[in-house]
Amino acid sequence: MKRCLLLFLAAALLLCGCGSSRAADSRQYTVTYLNFFDTATTIVSTDDSEEAFLEKAGKIYSDLLFYHRLFNIYKTYEGLNNLKTINDQAGLDPVKVDPAIIQLLLFCREAYHLTGGKVNAAMGSVLQLWHEARQDGVLPDQAALDEAALHTDFSAIEIDENACTVFISDPATSLDVGAIAKGWAAQQVAQAAPEGMIISVGGNVCVTGAKDSDGTPWVIGVQDPDHPDQYVQKISMTQGAAVTSGDYQRVYTVEGKTYHHIIDPTTNMPAEYWRSVTVVCSDSGLADVLSTALFLLPLSEGMALAEAQGVQAFWLDASGNSYMTTGFQALIP
Repeated sequence: MKRCLLLFLAAALLLCGCGSSRAADSRQYTVTYLNFFDTATTIVSTDDSEEAFLEKAGKIYSDLLFYHRLFNIYKTYEGLNNLKTINDQAGLDPVKVDPAIIQLLLFCREAYHLTGGKVNAAMGSVLQLWHEARQDGVLPDQAALDEAALHTDFSAIEIDENACTVFISDPATSLDVGAIAKGWAAQQVAQAAPEGMIISVGGNVCVTGAKDSDGTPWVIGVQDPDHPDQYVQKISMTQGAAVTSGDYQRVYTVEGKTYHHIIDPTTNMPAEYWRSVTVVCSDSGLADVLSTALFLLPLSEGMALAEAQGVQAFWLDASGNSYMTTGFQALIP
């Protein structure tokens, strides 16, 4: 899970290959923005002109900037009630919010129940301690972690759909949607985007259609945790989303041991089952949630969850062994 709305989900899906054009006079264009969720957003599409491409990319940029501000837990913006506003008012007053926050938090509640609490947007108190410890290069105090863990019950997040308000009833509870927000936001912009685009928000990759009129799929590479310029697997896609959670982003070392940012709510410590887990399905928000959940589970439990949700998954362990769901093989080009 993610500790703060502006941290990576430890994902790394890298785009590879240029491919053919939609028309003889078309070419492929790419633009990268660094304004959202403390990560890089890359948009790729084949178009007739750079002007036409940038117009499409500009709409995606505007929408992602809107979500970035709404879901920020560290910064407020004038005239906007966002997640930080809700956290600041915990135990005090309900906060009137944009409907997008209501929709995100309803999805967070579904994710909490779907994953048996493994993906918990109400875990901000614990994740904040890890965030601060990472900045200082130390480990969180165990007693402080134990105390913070007492205030992670999602039922404290009271969502009033009719009034469009959110109230945190426990003043020590706080929201952190880092394991969900990028994927959810990417899905929203992908649904509104033209066909034939790739939208990668910090490795949360959405594909909105084939890259040419012949139906040629895009090829997405899953990064090797130890070699950022190499791939451990490739995926062929014309539609849907692919998201990776891994232990190789936002890491730091204390007394010779390396710690990453994906915290298991059962132990309040970084999970140690996998180097990375990739999930492929039709919805980026669900893929984001499940890639985190599967990273926090042993293979048998993760496989059962993936199969129950009808998604495809690929696991990589510390010894370089890989495992995959039955249908994942069909995605390999």
